[in-house]
Amino acid sequence: MYWQLSHRADHAARLIADRHYNRQKPGTPQFVPPGRCLVLTLPSDVGRGLWVTSWPFAEFVRHEWPGAWVCSAFRREDGPRASDLIRDAVAATVAVWPTVPRIASARGEVAMVSFVDRAKTRHKRDPGRCYLRAGWSVIGQTAGGLVALGLRAEDVPEAEAALPAGGQMAWDFTAGCSVNVGGTAAEPPKSAVRSHCGPNSRGQGAEFGPLYPASE
Repeated sequence: MYWQLSHRADHAARLIADRHYNRQKPGTPQFVPPGRCLVLTLPSDVGRGLWVTSWPFAEFVRHEWPGAWVCSAFRREDGPRASDLIRDAVAATVAVWPTVPRIASARGEVAMVSFVDRAKTRHKRDPGRCYLRAGWSVIGQTAGGLVALGLRAEDVPEAEAALPAGGQMAWDFTAGCSVNVGGTAAEPPKSAVRSHCGPNSRGQGAEFGPLYPASE
């Protein structure tokens, strides 16, 4: 496992997020959409990178695959091959949420989706190449022209927990996201969960682009 646990207000992770093409408001402290999330970073002796799995509530999603996990941010600046990092990040996601989603798509049931903007990524024959090499496939396109990539449920790797985070941080697995020091995994600060992780979060990531884009 390459990845370590992080959280949605991690300053070092935010700096990496600021360099992602989809970041709408670089410099703002929150870089993850509201709702359930898993934030991962690479330890300094492994490389430099960021991954965010978001799991928005289906009723607040406007793309064609509501209920699926969403890779809402992936940036590799240094370290292992991107395709290997993707596989590990999915395994870490399964370790947090063992019940794998199965959402109908043109390529069968998918567990996780991601979206690529051809206009803002390096030109290549197959957008999302690192995802394709990790076993994903193109499952469609959004109304806004983003390429939709999906990982079939049957291709999801076995669960493997991410490495422990450095510093003081606790996890709220019910909300599916990390909270800052001040509580425990069993009882995080209510204000933190209410503000960033609760069921009233509508899954519209104003600070990190159209992560759950409209399909019509």
